[in-house]
Formats: sequence, C-alpha cells, structure tokens
Amino acid sequence: MSDVPDFEPSADAYVYAELADHVAARIAADDLPSGAKLPGERELAETYGVAVGTARRATKELRERGLVKTLPGKGTFVV
Repeated sequence: MSDVPDFEPSADAYVYAELADHVAARIAADDLPSGAKLPGERELAETYGVAVGTARRATKELRERGLVKTLPGKGTFVV
C-alpha cells in the first residue's frame, strides 16, 4: 500500500464505517484503481480482522457512496 495508514478501528465510530473509510482511502490513493476487484466479504473480513457482517456492511457503504459496484456472481469492483 502507499501512504494509507494501517487499519486500526477506534472506539469512537462504527467499525464498518471505519473499514469503508479505509478502503475508500485506498481507492483515492490508487492502491485500488478503477476496475480493481475487491476481495470477497469473507476474505475482506479475514484481512481486516472483522466479522463477515462488518465486511458486508462496509461493502454496502462503499456501494452507497458510489465507489464500488457489485455484479452478482462476479464480485465487487471499484468504479
């Protein structure tokens, strides 16, 4: 990764929102360029040390922000 600091959730915010912010920062830093496929929710959860539900909610948050799109059966991609 480039200048994006490691993911360290705090007690001040929801973990899913912090995870979404971290992935969004990686997108902004071009660590995850347009068209890049995000890891699946289970892999994302394992990588970040969070529950699968948290990873799922973070992915939903990223979709709502317009940063990624999910294609059923194919995966989630950076817009």
